[in-house]
Amino acid sequence: MPLKNIVNIRVHDCYWKYDYCCAATSLKILSEIFEMEVSQQIFSAVSGLSAGRNRLQCGLVQGMLMFLGIYFKEKDLEQDKIADICHEYVNAFQNEFSSIECKELRPRGFSPNDPPHLCEQITKDAIYFAVKFVYKVADEHNLK
Repeated sequence: MPLKNIVNIRVHDCYWKYDYCCAATSLKILSEIFEMEVSQQIFSAVSGLSAGRNRLQCGLVQGMLMFLGIYFKEKDLEQDKIADICHEYVNAFQNEFSSIECKELRPRGFSPNDPPHLCEQITKDAIYFAVKFVYKVADEHNLK
């Protein structure tokens, strides 16, 4: 099955079967695709980010930054290099999606009457973008 289809199916499941927030959905799917164990404690912590409620940094960015820190540390990259990769990702996300702020990315903004999971499509797009970014960086550093 093509990667994009896998991402689409898993995002839908994470939102509608498990009611995960976007940051948790991102971390969960990325960890599955890259076969990386994430402890329940870390997975619980990512759910606490919920930046969207404050309209600040998008949870899709936060979940990916957490993933990058864990994943590339397991690949034995130095902390400074991981920080550079995270910075590069934030810039790439900003260029691709025009913002890293939830208040600007969320379709139709915020309203108390919003249906759940308004961000499903951007989540699919952002996670697919994140996967391609990880593959690119891993190739640049000759990581398997």
